[in-house]
Parts: sequence; structure tokens; C-alpha cells
Amino acid sequence: MNIVVVDDDKLVALSLQTILENTGSIKVMALGSSGQEAIDLYEEHKPDVMLMDIRMEGMTGLEAGEKILSAHPEAKILYLTTFSDDEYIVKALTIGAKGYILKQDFEGISAALETVYKGQSVFGDKVVDKLPVLMKQQHSCFDYSRYGITEKEQEIIKLVAKGLSNKEIAGQLYLGEGTVRNYLSTLLEKLDLRDRTQLAVFYYTEIQG
Repeated sequence: MNIVVVDDDKLVALSLQTILENTGSIKVMALGSSGQEAIDLYEEHKPDVMLMDIRMEGMTGLEAGEKILSAHPEAKILYLTTFSDDEYIVKALTIGAKGYILKQDFEGISAALETVYKGQSVFGDKVVDKLPVLMKQQHSCFDYSRYGITEKEQEIIKLVAKGLSNKEIAGQLYLGEGTVRNYLSTLLEKLDLRDRTQLAVFYYTEIQG
């Protein structure tokens, strides 16, 4: 896996390079220290994943990520920060970042990169739990019919967004657990989403937003 690391603390960036390359499966193609460098390095290297800090002087990591994703919607950006500010979490989710993890979890960074590389999102349980509070909830005028989503599927989306497991959803809707899994697979395909985290984000940003 080829990645680019961007952090305005050059010592942190070098430390990350050493730690990640020691795994044997990750190659750090370049190091950057600013938002503008992040944009330039993405254009130059087209990394599999960009690991980027949020708070940087000048252009922030979030601003840089938004510009990168605007030009390259397929870009995989994993934010690594010491801050778990709600505002940052919401912004990272809404611009389409694939993950948001804290620097304190050094041991989990390589695993998070692998997960993002495979196409999954990496938002910790605490972040997902915050979604109902963080996202502005308004009356929904979302056109479910445009996606061919049934009433039962709408119920399942809402329960996933509330954080219920497949087993809990099955119990609440009097369905088999396997049936719930099938519904979820169909929903993800209809909405072109990868996993239940993205489905929850979709609910609060597109349906309730």
C-alpha cells in the first residue's frame, strides 16, 4: 500500500513513516507539512491512502481534503489528529473522508490504513455514537422513491443510524437476522455505500440534513 503522510509537526511525520514502514506492507511515498503540500503531493503521487493531520497553519487538513475530494472523489483520506472536536468530526464526515482517528492510538494506525485501503470507513464507535447529536436534524423531504427504497428499508436505515445491531433490528422489526443482513446488502447497493457506518452518515447528512 502506498501512502502520503501530511503533518505540520515534521518529527511526528518522520515517526509515522518509521512506524508504518516497519510493518512491511506500507510504503510512505512522501511527507508533507501543510494543506497546500497535501494537495500537491496527492496530485503528484496519487497515493492509495492519504494520512493527514487536521490542524495545520494556513490551509487546514479539512480544507485540503475537501479540495482533493472535489477533484478526485475516489481519494481515500484518513485523518489523524489529537483533537476529537465535534466540528472536525462533522466536517470530516460530510466532505467524504474515509476515517478519523486519534494520534494517541499509534498502535491502531496501520490497521486503520489497511481498512481504508480495502474500501471500508474507520470512524470509532464514539464518533458514530455522536452522529445523532452532531448532525443537524430537520424534517425529512428526502425522496426515497428515487432510489427505490421501500418503507421497510426506511425503517432499517433509521435503526442503523440509531446504532442498533442486526440482531436488535431483527428483534424490533420481527425479522430474521439473515433477512436484516439481506436488507442491508440491498440498501448499500441501492445507495452505492460500502458499510453501515456510511449508511448512518448518509441518513444524518442526506436524509435528515
